[in-house]
Amino acid sequence: MRNEEENRQEKLPLDQVEKVVELLRESGVGEIRVRRGETEISVKAMPEALPAAPPVAVGGGTVQESAEGAPEANGLHAIRSPLVGTFYRAPAPGEESYVEVGDTVEAGQVLCIVEAMKMMNEIVADVSGEVIEVLAENSGGVEYDQPLFRLRPSAS
Repeated sequence: MRNEEENRQEKLPLDQVEKVVELLRESGVGEIRVRRGETEISVKAMPEALPAAPPVAVGGGTVQESAEGAPEANGLHAIRSPLVGTFYRAPAPGEESYVEVGDTVEAGQVLCIVEAMKMMNEIVADVSGEVIEVLAENSGGVEYDQPLFRLRPSAS
C-alpha cells in the first residue's frame, strides 16, 4: 500500500520533462502526454511561423491586374473590407440585401456587414455612386483589403 501511495505522489524530475520536450521536437508529432502516478504533463508543439509574404511592388512594380479584374479599372471605385471576417449582404438571414447591383448609394450608406469575432461591422460606401458589381459571396470569408463592391462614382 505504501508503494502505491509513493507512486501517486512521485513527481517528474525536470530533466525528464526536458527530455519529453526534446522528444517532441525531434519526432514531429503535435503533442506528447506523460503520466507518472497522479502527475501528468502534456507538451504541445507550437506551429512554426509561416514565412512572411514577399512585399508587393506598388506603382511601377511587376504585379499587374487585367483592366477587367482590377477593382479600380475603368473609373470604378472599390469598396474594400477593413478586416478579415464573414461577408453578409443583409442585416439578418431572410431579409433583403442592403444593396443590389444597379442601386444608387450615398456616401455613408451601409452596403454590407463583415462579421469578425462575433462582432457585426457595418461597411459603408465612402463615395456616392452606382453599385456595378458585388465581388464577395454572401456568407463567405473575406480577407483584409479584399474588394467587396465596385461602384461607379457619381459626378459631383
